[in-house]
Amino acid sequence: MGIPLREKKHFALVGCPLGHSISPFIHYELQKRAGIIAEYELIEAEKSGLKECFDKRLSALDGFNVTIPHKTDIIPLLDSVSKRAELFGSVNTVAVKDGKTKGCNTDCTGFLRALGGAELDLRGSVLILGCGGVSRMFLYESAIAGADITLAVRDSGRLKAESLRNELKSKLNCDFKITALDKVNEGYDLIINGTPVGMYPDTENSPLSENAVRLSSAVFDAIYNPCETQLIKYAKRNSLKYLNGLSMLVWQAAAAEEIWNDTEFSGGEIDEVIRLSEEYLKNE
Repeated sequence: MGIPLREKKHFALVGCPLGHSISPFIHYELQKRAGIIAEYELIEAEKSGLKECFDKRLSALDGFNVTIPHKTDIIPLLDSVSKRAELFGSVNTVAVKDGKTKGCNTDCTGFLRALGGAELDLRGSVLILGCGGVSRMFLYESAIAGADITLAVRDSGRLKAESLRNELKSKLNCDFKITALDKVNEGYDLIINGTPVGMYPDTENSPLSENAVRLSSAVFDAIYNPCETQLIKYAKRNSLKYLNGLSMLVWQAAAAEEIWNDTEFSGGEIDEVIRLSEEYLKNE
């Protein structure tokens, strides 16, 4: 009697726009290492079309990832969400099992594993740049870790920053300082960039000046394209520890695979996928 053929699984990333996503490449490399037979596609859906897309396509998959602008809007469509996803109000991974959908947040898992691998610590003084979706997660995880947090924003983000401060006070009994991006003038144990400043194609820009960066000890930039942003260059030039967002991206994808397929990956396997992803980006 022959070995039964394994059924191909189907996964996807839903968001808009998705033109330069490297998620299919990362998941292909992870699934190959786990022996998973699957395909991973990109599904573009406008904000107004999310429910129709969910009903007709997404709910029929084995699982899917969620990115901008749907990480919050997807929640009412799901049967349940994890505690972390509920806390953040953000879902980036959905498991579909036995006709039921469960939303999870593996951005936080990827972030924490990436920091741990680079021996970067959240328990000291932390400066978080920006107050968008990913910075919101950085704020929560830093608060949970007991960091002394400062949030740096543009003038236009001040009201949103104040709203986030009230939210964290309510949910975690945690407070943090708020300052302007152009007023950062002291050092921190860790700078975390959650803004898109420096992302391709505007690679010459940085959310902070070099003078502001050199006062600190370490930098984590959530941007992965380019792998070496201007902010990272400032960190290198001043002998700070640094890490770009590619490791977080790969680790969050690995965490999604763990949820979907009950897989496990070694640190060596993840390091290899990070290396291959960096080469892939250079050749894009």
